[in-house]
Amino acid sequence: AEVESDILRRVRTLLRELDGHHPACQSDRGMLRWTLHKKIDQNPSNSSILVRILVKELERAERGDFRHYIIPLLHTLMYTLIKAPCISDELCSRVYDFCKKLLTLPKPFCTIGLDYAIRLKMERTAPGMLYQRMVISEQSLKSDPYPYQEKIFIFADPELLSKAICNALVTDTEAAQVSQSPRACMCYVIIHAMQAALGEGCDVSGLKRSLQDMPTSDVEHWFRQVVAAVECAGHEASADRSQHAERLEKIYHALLSTLQAASFFPPGDASLGGLQATPLPNPNISFHLWTEDDQLWKELVLFIRPLSQSCEPNCLSQDLDNFEIQDIISDCECCEQTRFSVLSTDSGIERDLPAAAEEPFAPYSTETEQSRLQRKGGIKKKQSPLESVAFLQAGCNGPGAKPPAKPPRRLGIPPEPAAPLQRLHTARIVLLGDDRILGRLAQAYHSLRKRETRRVFLTPRLNLQFYYVPVLTGQPNTLAVADHAATGQEELCEVAGYLGRADPWYESNINTLCHMIPKLATMPSSPSKHLVTDLFITDVIVYYVRMGIQPVCFQVYAVKIFFNDPAQEPAEDVFLTELRTHVQDSISHRELSMTKKKPTLDGPGIDLTVTYRKVVVSDRSKELAMSLRSTGLVMKAIPADEAEDLVCLNVNITEIVRINNLSGRSFSAVANRLKTCNIKIRSTEQRPFTVCLDKDSRRAYRNVISVEVSPCLEPSYCLQKTRTMKFSLHETEDVGLVKYMPKSLLLPINTFAGIIQ
Repeated sequence: AEVESDILRRVRTLLRELDGHHPACQSDRGMLRWTLHKKIDQNPSNSSILVRILVKELERAERGDFRHYIIPLLHTLMYTLIKAPCISDELCSRVYDFCKKLLTLPKPFCTIGLDYAIRLKMERTAPGMLYQRMVISEQSLKSDPYPYQEKIFIFADPELLSKAICNALVTDTEAAQVSQSPRACMCYVIIHAMQAALGEGCDVSGLKRSLQDMPTSDVEHWFRQVVAAVECAGHEASADRSQHAERLEKIYHALLSTLQAASFFPPGDASLGGLQATPLPNPNISFHLWTEDDQLWKELVLFIRPLSQSCEPNCLSQDLDNFEIQDIISDCECCEQTRFSVLSTDSGIERDLPAAAEEPFAPYSTETEQSRLQRKGGIKKKQSPLESVAFLQAGCNGPGAKPPAKPPRRLGIPPEPAAPLQRLHTARIVLLGDDRILGRLAQAYHSLRKRETRRVFLTPRLNLQFYYVPVLTGQPNTLAVADHAATGQEELCEVAGYLGRADPWYESNINTLCHMIPKLATMPSSPSKHLVTDLFITDVIVYYVRMGIQPVCFQVYAVKIFFNDPAQEPAEDVFLTELRTHVQDSISHRELSMTKKKPTLDGPGIDLTVTYRKVVVSDRSKELAMSLRSTGLVMKAIPADEAEDLVCLNVNITEIVRINNLSGRSFSAVANRLKTCNIKIRSTEQRPFTVCLDKDSRRAYRNVISVEVSPCLEPSYCLQKTRTMKFSLHETEDVGLVKYMPKSLLLPINTFAGIIQ
């Protein structure tokens, strides 16, 4: 009773924090959930008590219409259930019935309820399946029944975070991978599956001794046996819990008998020690300092197809820096899918021809000789080994890839259907920083989608998930100081603020890390400091990645920038959160002479022409135009209220208005606000201004005279639209396959609940 009352008190404190009643000690913010799970890990026999309390609180929240409690309680319950050594079928049944009730509620409750109901149905039939699948995929253990792999990529911008924070995160990431060998993880899976199915009838101590004394080959054998039994029970429609327990009990006795036969142990001499905790290993995590623009794409390609596993030793030599290859992109206009490039040994340069090929055959006539294809002198482009067709085609031979090309079939024999590609890999990208690193992510994601449109490789094989952990440094570096001058700390985390308002569990668990990570990273070295940082930061990020399954999709905006110099090509870029313009301080001699010829008395700023598409209630677009004098404007893509539309720009223009009075002429600044999705801004005086994207001073454009902003289109949609227009020149609306393709490029960032209306 004392243990139950203590757990109930902790759960109620967690719920009060969701209501905005923060704990008296501010250092406990965001740690209540973590301390609750750590307490259960220390005594796993209390898992059933916590699950029972959480089920009662969920039922009470449903009756009392406290819907903002449901998703946090449900995530806490499921995480406890996955890690628990054994949960009774009666408790699983109560949780399963509650998840089915959520199907009558709106999103995201019904979505999360359906996902957890499907998982719980398998867990009831085959206890331990959720734990087993999580460990196999996160540790990339070889398993034919469940061949999925996952990896967490943590990206941080070294120019936005201090060196101390980066070093602390690297240390924590490396510490999380210590003593996590594949053999140890396979033993964890075996022990947890036996204990989940047999309960207290499982001799955990004897099982651990058996596995410890076995050679690795025998551990792999029993691991395959257990995985096959659990997966088979989860997929059988007629299987029940008792049949699964009998099957695992046979494997359990066979495993123990091998040890007793080898070591001459008398059977049954080990005393049963009750339920024992089986650690849930940390996932495979890699930490990256984001220094190159295409670094994200390179890491994903290497995750799908590591260089060490290449099947082309002749093409992929050890010295990859000297690897050169030329490929020809072949695109069939009649086909709906982009095909792989065809590997060609012909570079197209005359001096690269073999000696025999350069000697022409006897010409039939002079006209024939003149009509031959003439090769122009050129320079072969040195490509990265990751760009090579040989490397990408080698990656097609792994699991989930298309079968190799078969010889032409005989007449009368129907063709064999091609096996569909499976997404066996999941990359979970975690971004650490503020809105500026999300701007870089939008750039990288847009570049990746364009690359995949030209040559499909990652899309059919990789499930890509994005996560965001806000971090604000207390002592920023030089770049951060420059950006802080224009925007406050709160404005640098607008996306995190929006996600926290939309999802209270994200606010409670993730937004609290915003200032906590810099504090823990700069703490003086001590045993207590390592105890906190090595466990807390890594555990919270891992919990977020494992349970954050609901995406919030942000619109990416495309911007086309025209410069004052007519010879300079327009620049194309994208942004996610903000576009800001202001009048340049320095004026060239040419502009100064023009200003002297035509003096203006209109006050500070420049004359602008603004053309935009007004958004009305009827969802019909209306083109409007206006001319004004302004010192700058700000386009915000992140709304201040979670109920507002995410696909809309809030434009604030600082307009300079002239006022005539008895004392003379004066000027005042007036805020001009409008909502739009498409807008064009042009300087009528040809005086340039500066454009800054996503609050990042590294992405500033000077000497700009015109800007065009619109929602960024999905590159695959643009390609298919171009193909369709070739055959339907007079069609203005989307027809054919284009109608069913996503039109806008959206950046999904996972949270625990998505947007709770």
